[in-house]
Amino acid sequence: MNDLTAAPRRLSGGARLLLVCALAAGFIGWGLWLSGPEGSRDGLLAILAARDTLITDYVEMGGPGGAFLNAGLLVLIAAAVFRLSGAAVSGGAVACLFLVLGAGLFGKNLVNVWPILLGTALYAQWTRVPFASHVATAFFGCALAPVVSELLFSSHLELWQSFPLAMGTGVAAGFVLPPVAAQLFNAHAGMSLYNMGFTVGILGSVLVPLLLFYGVAPEPVFIWSTGYTRQIAPLLLAAFAAMPVIGLAIDRNALSRQRALLAETGRAPADFLAAHGDGAILASMGLLGLAATGYVLAVGGDINGPVTGAILSVAGFGGFGKHLRNILPVAAGVWLVATFGPSSPERPEMVLAALFGTALAPMAGCFGWAWGLAAGACLAAVTQSVGLILGGLSLYGTGFAAGFVAAILGPVAQALKDSRAQRAAAPRL
Repeated sequence: MNDLTAAPRRLSGGARLLLVCALAAGFIGWGLWLSGPEGSRDGLLAILAARDTLITDYVEMGGPGGAFLNAGLLVLIAAAVFRLSGAAVSGGAVACLFLVLGAGLFGKNLVNVWPILLGTALYAQWTRVPFASHVATAFFGCALAPVVSELLFSSHLELWQSFPLAMGTGVAAGFVLPPVAAQLFNAHAGMSLYNMGFTVGILGSVLVPLLLFYGVAPEPVFIWSTGYTRQIAPLLLAAFAAMPVIGLAIDRNALSRQRALLAETGRAPADFLAAHGDGAILASMGLLGLAATGYVLAVGGDINGPVTGAILSVAGFGGFGKHLRNILPVAAGVWLVATFGPSSPERPEMVLAALFGTALAPMAGCFGWAWGLAAGACLAAVTQSVGLILGGLSLYGTGFAAGFVAAILGPVAQALKDSRAQRAAAPRL
């Protein structure tokens, strides 16, 4: 008999990191099996020397072996940084690591993240704050890693120019991320879960004009692989199916606790791990991953590097704001616009908008499904234009768009909700 009055079991930070590392190791092993050791090595080298403006699909550039090797190794390094720094492994940290794994398939690599991490570490030292408190910010902020690759491998500059420019720009970006992110959170008041996407978008909208002014023109690309769905989908389905099983092994009430979890609004900051325990959250993450993967398969989209990254972002934030009840209205809003508008649901931009757009899950959680639909519908249109502003230099373009949508719709929805509450509380004459 389930006893929901019992406190949910919570794993240690080290145990949580081990679970994430096991997933990363699975990605590495799957890639090596698909491409072989030599093919994976050669693919990884091709990825490390590439410009990374959006959209650069590492699966197309380096094969599944190279892409999965890069992503897995990057997460193992990130987990080591969390562990060695003593950073708390909260729901937000798990979301961060999943996003590192996902973005390691289409923009973050073992070369271009270091200047940004160094910049954030220097900020922590300058302000005399432990780096542990900024580790997640640093890795989230590596959304600007394409800036480093773009400058480092620019055909317009000599190496003696490109190297210091890339390093200096990356360090400067990492240095300013923590204070800027803290300030910009107020703009959307937690109605977007991708605050760092909004932050790096704002920074990118300043950085890109600066680069253009000095004659460095980012060149957006579209490298998008097809034909890998049958190779990648089994890994994702197996990993997500295993999560509820592991969750039940940790907490036999993991599935029963979903009712309480689904009642959460998801408004950031929302550490579901702290509130509901590891078993329930692992089960929810698995269900989210299966739903996201199922959506892509149902609409006929490609599962490749960027789409796998988007699916992992949905599942990863299962510990920090997302659950099935609050993501489905947002995804449905994108689907409706894609189906009855000028696009179609299986097109790359619409698949990514439906998945990454679940950053707006708090809109549905706080204000109801109608506002979730509206947020998704708005995002589907807004996200198509942000790439022009950022020049492909931020990996979280949809997060940038989500910040604007949340900053506009959120206050309107809150005002109407408050007005209804005031009318309901007013005495009747």
